[in-house]
Amino acid sequence: MSLTIQDLEQLQSQHPDLRMELVEGNIIVMGPSDYESDEIGSRLLTFLNMWVMPRKLGRVTGSSAGFILPSLETDVKTGDPEKRNLRAPDVSFVRAERLKKTQRDFVELVPDLTVEVKSKSDRIKPLEEKIRLFLELGSTVGILIDPDKLLVTVYRRHLEPVVLRSNDKLTLPELLPGWELAIAELWPPEFE
Repeated sequence: MSLTIQDLEQLQSQHPDLRMELVEGNIIVMGPSDYESDEIGSRLLTFLNMWVMPRKLGRVTGSSAGFILPSLETDVKTGDPEKRNLRAPDVSFVRAERLKKTQRDFVELVPDLTVEVKSKSDRIKPLEEKIRLFLELGSTVGILIDPDKLLVTVYRRHLEPVVLRSNDKLTLPELLPGWELAIAELWPPEFE
């Protein structure tokens, strides 16, 4: 039996404390993130918002924002509603011209930027697959942050991934011209 977004919404209303995604008709329950991974995602979200908000460039959201995506087998604009997926990247950005007004529901679009932060229990391959799916469906940039190896991998459609280390800078000129972030700023500080 293939489940729908309406089935997911019903399950979420019964279990509001669980994060869930709908992938090809199957509901995936997402466990909570470890503290460090969530802090890294929150740091990136903060750095992005500090650039995006005063310039009114778009919307930055965290891991609870759901995006209704078409299945790869369906047309992006007229896809069969039964085959749509609901996914939630750890951090995402949507340009202002693509989402002029926020919605009190899941949004039916592919974010321009998709970010996944590896949690302690995550495996890299499924995270890479999720990022590649978003890119295939229309994301401009995908980022995978691996706190275990202190690496940030930047994916762009039709290009080889670029691996950044702590002494490198992250830039997204195609989405946020002029913005840059030292990778070292992503890693949580240690207090004395």
